[in-house]
Amino acid sequence: MKKVLFIILGSLLALYLLYFAFVYYVPYSEGTRAGELIKFSHRGVVIKTWEGEISQGISGAQIFSFSVLDQDEEVIEKLKEYQGSYVKVDYIERFATFAIWGETKYFITAVEQENSPHIKKY
Repeated sequence: MKKVLFIILGSLLALYLLYFAFVYYVPYSEGTRAGELIKFSHRGVVIKTWEGEISQGISGAQIFSFSVLDQDEEVIEKLKEYQGSYVKVDYIERFATFAIWGETKYFITAVEQENSPHIKKY
């Protein structure tokens, strides 16, 4: 009886680990977005995650919400510095997320400051 219980528990653990590995290593999509960085914060009560928003247009319907993993310290520092600026970000969209990673399925991997198309420099 104990042997059957260990086999069942071991199988469930292996399935969970496979799901975790699939979500972490297999991206659903990858891409680039640009807009004005309007929000970037370290939020949460028990689990703190880095969350942000980019405005991609005039209306509030064109907001791109994203998360940043804690291990991407360079990206976090750049986003803090570029607050309020026009930025271009590279992201990975995952099938799902876990509470320890962030609230969204979009994770920023790189960021660079861009010249705003709305402000002409002569």
